[in-house]
Order: sequence, then C-alpha cells, then structure tokens
Amino acid sequence: MPTRPGLLDCIERYFAAAPLPDARIEAAGALDVPIGDPTWPHPARPRPGGGSVRAEDVRAAVQLQAVSGLPVGLEWICERSPEAAGAARAAGLTVDELPLLVADHPVELLLPAGVRLYLVGADDPDLARYERVATVAFAHPGGSLDVVEAPVDTSPETAVRTAALRERIATGRTVMMVAVEDDEPVAVGSHQPVDVDGTEVSEIVGVATLPRLRTRGLGAGLASALTAHARETADLVFLTAGDDDVARIYERVGFARLATTGVGGPPAE
Repeated sequence: MPTRPGLLDCIERYFAAAPLPDARIEAAGALDVPIGDPTWPHPARPRPGGGSVRAEDVRAAVQLQAVSGLPVGLEWICERSPEAAGAARAAGLTVDELPLLVADHPVELLLPAGVRLYLVGADDPDLARYERVATVAFAHPGGSLDVVEAPVDTSPETAVRTAALRERIATGRTVMMVAVEDDEPVAVGSHQPVDVDGTEVSEIVGVATLPRLRTRGLGAGLASALTAHARETADLVFLTAGDDDVARIYERVGFARLATTGVGGPPAE
C-alpha cells in the first residue's frame, strides 16, 4: 500500500475528479465549488495547492451554493487543511470531524443465514424501496430498534433523485448492493468508482441497515461485499465513517484509519 501522504494525495485527486461529470467548478478563494444539479450535490473542497482556507472563502462558497439552489456543504481532509475547521466555524457553519479509513487487509464476512445480496441494476423496479431503507436508517442512526418504517416516498423530488441514481448506476458511477430477507430489502450500500489519472479509486458510501435489524452484522457483511467488489478493479478503496463506533465496524472488515474528514454544514436550528 502507498505511504500515508501518497494515499491522501490520491483521495484528494479523487474528490477533485468526482464532480466533473455532473458539475462545473467555480472558485471561491482557496475553495473549489462544484455547481451542478441539486439532485446530486457535491460539497465545496479546498483546492490542492490553493493555499489556506479563510472564512471569507467559506462565505463565498456558501453564497455560490445558495444562488445555485445547492445545499450548504464543505468537506476537507483535516490533516491537509487544518485551518479549514476554524474558517468554517468563523463563517457560521457547524463542523464535524469524522474518521477517514482505507481498505488495508479486507476480511470476508458472511451475511446472516436467509439474507441474500444483490447488485442493483439501473432498471430495477424496486430502487425506490432500496432508497427508503437508507432514508429510514439515517433518520435513526442510533435510535430504537422498533422504529416504524415509513412508506416509500412518492414525491416528485424523490422521483427525480431516483432517476438520477438510475443514471449513475447505468453509467457505472454508482455501484449499489442491497441485502434482502423474506423478499424485503433490509440493508443497502454503494461504492462510487472514479478514474484518477488512470487509476481507479472508489469510495464506499451510504451503508445503511433498517433499525429493527441492527446488531445482526448486516452492515459489516454488506461493507465487506462492497469492498470485495470495488477491489476487483480499484487500487484504493476508502470511506468516511459516521463516528468512532461505526469506524470500529469497518475495522472489523479490514479497514484502517488514515486521517480525519472535516465536514461543514449549515448551523443547527
């Protein structure tokens, strides 16, 4: 595996390349701000070699996002842009710092008996049902196991999002897997491959399990399967965990902590 600086360089190049099929890049001081379809937004990020991030850069990026109908979003690698957290706070954003991990020595974990795993095709008629799993799971990250599951959202906004996801799956920019038990989707997750200067790199995102089925190893098993699939073609697989407890789950399937991802968002209401 490359050295730590080499891995961070590669991940920064991944984030610079990932928005390019969907967005144009606007400059806001030391930040690059992808401007594209609000259905699939990309956060602003420090430009490699662009200098230190200042509060006025963050304010300019937020303004660009606002006039483009995009959500407020800023992300950075803390070890590469240590000043970004202070700049984001000074600009009025909330800041989280989350574990950044890379697949080091992947471990194959089996899903519980009776659970089947499928690759999701772009024409899958149940794609909205799979998205509902993620919606419910992320709405209750540490909540009760008896959360009542919401019906599939049939709003126009959700339909547009589902259509965008279908297009990403069709073009290979998102690879989605779903775990099914008794004909019901119970866990989902994706990885997002990007060509980075002739080398494929993929980020694992959106691994989610229905609250009532947590503690059964579904998330770890799904992460293991996604990692194995990504590594068939990718030289580097990485992810950002939601917190230290989630990071420990990924460490069980062979991920190692590399650095810290900073996330700036709108002030809490």
